Amino acid sequence: MIKKFVALVFMVALVVTLAPVAADAQSDAPMRRPDGQPDISGVFTFRTLTPYQRPRQFEDQETLTAEAAAAFEASERTRQNRDLFDPETGARNAGYQPRSEGGVLSYNEFWYERGIDLTDDKRTSLVIDPPNGRLPPRVPGVRAPREQSEEAEDERNARRYDSYTNRSLMDRCIMGFNAGPPMSSGAYNNNVMIFQTADHVVILNEMVHNARIIPIDDVATPPFKQFSGVSRGHWEDETFVIETTNFRGGESRGTSPNKHLIERFTRVNSDRVAYEYTVTDPTVYTAPFTVMMPFRRTDGPLFEYACHEGNIGMHGILAGARELERQGRKLRP
Repeated sequence: MIKKFVALVFMVALVVTLAPVAADAQSDAPMRRPDGQPDISGVFTFRTLTPYQRPRQFEDQETLTAEAAAAFEASERTRQNRDLFDPETGARNAGYQPRSEGGVLSYNEFWYERGIDLTDDKRTSLVIDPPNGRLPPRVPGVRAPREQSEEAEDERNARRYDSYTNRSLMDRCIMGFNAGPPMSSGAYNNNVMIFQTADHVVILNEMVHNARIIPIDDVATPPFKQFSGVSRGHWEDETFVIETTNFRGGESRGTSPNKHLIERFTRVNSDRVAYEYTVTDPTVYTAPFTVMMPFRRTDGPLFEYACHEGNIGMHGILAGARELERQGRKLRP
């Protein structure tokens, strides 16, 4: 009896001792749903201080040392801090009118969530291909929006106050500036919820409540176009792959409706999903480009993003333009 008791105590002690090891060993194993699919679901943030394109100062550096990364992160938190902008003294003011002309600064720093650090591997750009960390050259003759001629810019500005239809999709709360597709780290609302069933994956972005419902496998692509394109998904081993075409317009990063987008989601561990996408747009860029950024698990839930409720922002923009016209004052860009 004593031998049995001692043996039992030994077995319990052994189980207790090995339990954390077994749990740790399983933590790196692929997370799976009951139907066997890899589990990429959860609430994540994709905010980061890593620049989209590699800054010229890091031209030959794909990653930074821990010390260099800490210095860059600190400098970026200072450079981007809206509380340090002062239009009164001529300091950088994000393009807003000076207060003497009725201008006000936008949100203060409290409202921003750019992130506090670089990616885990301390990369100097989210763009990983081309290898220089920068977008490929544009097709000859195709200019970026900010590179339009002065005449074209004046004409665009002259029309943008005529009607709500001349305002951007962001002004009209139709598309968010970071929701994509593809998603891209921005100043705020960098949160996303992913949930899945056996035959669908849903990607719900916090920004402008954009939800993409993506069928899995053998589903015909309809001929119509949508602002966020038409997406279809399939599994490649542990990675969920989404192919999106049929974009309507208003795309990000200056791309065109001819854009072809491939997105890849891979569960790394319980706290990370790797998000990678490749854009091919021969109308605008001379070569495809690929971006990789982390999704980091964050506490939910997501709350509805109401943009400017009742579209009062749009009313204010157009009503203000009519008042300036009544006063004979020039409309600002």
